[in-house]
Amino acid sequence: MTEAVLSLIRAQARASSAGDLANELAQGWVLATDAESCDILHRDGGEGLILQASTIFPEMIGRVRLGKGVGLSGQALLNNEPIFLSAGASKDPRFARYPNTTGHDFEAEAVIPLRLDGQPPFGVVLIRRLTAWDFTEQVVEDLNVLGETTSAILHGFDLAYSAGSRNSRLGALSEVSRTIAQSPYLEEILQLLVNLTAQQFNYRVCTVRLLDENRNELVLRATQAPAKAYQRKRAIKLGESIAGRAIAENRPVIVRDVQVDDDYIGHDLAVEQGLRSMICVPLTVQEKPIGVLSCYTSEVRNFTPDEIKALETLAKQAAISIEHAKMQVRTTLMQEMHHRVKNNLQQVASLLRLQMRYSQFKSLDEALNDCLNRILAISSVHDLLSREDLDHVGVRSIAESLVHHQQSSFTLPDTHIRWEVRGSDVKLNMTQATQLALVLNELMLNAVEHGFKINKSGEIHITIEEKDDEISIWVSNSGDPLPEEFDPTVTNSLGLKIVDNLARALGGRYTMSNILGWTVAEVRFPRATGE
Repeated sequence: MTEAVLSLIRAQARASSAGDLANELAQGWVLATDAESCDILHRDGGEGLILQASTIFPEMIGRVRLGKGVGLSGQALLNNEPIFLSAGASKDPRFARYPNTTGHDFEAEAVIPLRLDGQPPFGVVLIRRLTAWDFTEQVVEDLNVLGETTSAILHGFDLAYSAGSRNSRLGALSEVSRTIAQSPYLEEILQLLVNLTAQQFNYRVCTVRLLDENRNELVLRATQAPAKAYQRKRAIKLGESIAGRAIAENRPVIVRDVQVDDDYIGHDLAVEQGLRSMICVPLTVQEKPIGVLSCYTSEVRNFTPDEIKALETLAKQAAISIEHAKMQVRTTLMQEMHHRVKNNLQQVASLLRLQMRYSQFKSLDEALNDCLNRILAISSVHDLLSREDLDHVGVRSIAESLVHHQQSSFTLPDTHIRWEVRGSDVKLNMTQATQLALVLNELMLNAVEHGFKINKSGEIHITIEEKDDEISIWVSNSGDPLPEEFDPTVTNSLGLKIVDNLARALGGRYTMSNILGWTVAEVRFPRATGE
């Protein structure tokens, strides 16, 4: 027995991680007891167990979880008493088979709780034999000694890890801070932040949400979680979220178990991804919140004070890097703005030339107002650029801006029109946004001027839809129907010719028809992947 105990102690010296140690100890148990196999299971944070090491089912490590009192192992943990079955172990009513492990029937089993004096067990050791096993008093005593030794070794390793964790985290903090400080690009900084934080601090998932002050929402901008469902998580309101509380209180907020916490949004996804404990750390610059860093563990555990301090320091440095990247983007865009202004002035000049070739206007005022309306449509895109993502503009934002302009300037006398904009705020680059603004402007003006000559009241709906990177925009009005002989491809209207040409420039198509009593104009085009 002395040699068996020494072999377990030597296993600690060879191990470089908690997983390595558990595997070494399991192998040591097999050699010391002449068993065919050994499993080591740890408490999962509640009353259940999770497989940490196995000499016969290594592929199941981390995947097998036993609920409270399930199986011989669960019973030994629950009752804090060892179980010894000399024969017929697989027929015992307490026996529970691991999933997909048919064909492995053992005759004898012993389950030894792992515990320290005066404390509840933190796990169990399960050993098996294919043949009957006579558990004499001496054998039971020897197995209990091995259990006590294993408990002490695992506890000692945890203490050593905790003692070294501060230096480890300082090194991790230095590595993450140094790397993100080297990048000038916002998206790269955010992705580096979540990737390196998860790697260096051994978190299962890390995310960054940035604050959209206009909508009072936290928008997911980066995560290293591979699951598509996690990457598509919706924006969350400040008042409804734990992350929002971290920003409001300007301090880290910890949730011990997100799978059961009442305030956490997304329990099903947390269970699916194996997320347990969470810490949300606000990203602030000069006390102004700009977002939040959320870190999740794969087990229920506490976040140590030095770990929290390291994350707070990292969050402050990351926030500065994020703001610096935004400033660099603004500087770059200012340098590029003269090029954009030049292009747009050329577009205005082209529109004026087209206007000169059409003489159907009754007065100079009418022609100038038509030109002014188109120039303001281009202006609205630049106005939104200064308030949104600097180089991309939302389609819905464009539509809402143009609706406001139409309502205040171009609604016909004695006409009562209710406007509605529906759909998601799909982002477009500068070029497509400007072209689409002109298209929407023409279709909206056309709906007002020609849709309500007889009917003096009704509705105009603007609907936005994106599917497989193709964007569809519908401008529909409930006013006067189109003439039966109307052909959108054959028209003398300058506005509709502009719509047709710009739809082609966008790589798409334009149609107009009567549908269910509504006049519906549709523009469909692919979204560009770059500027």
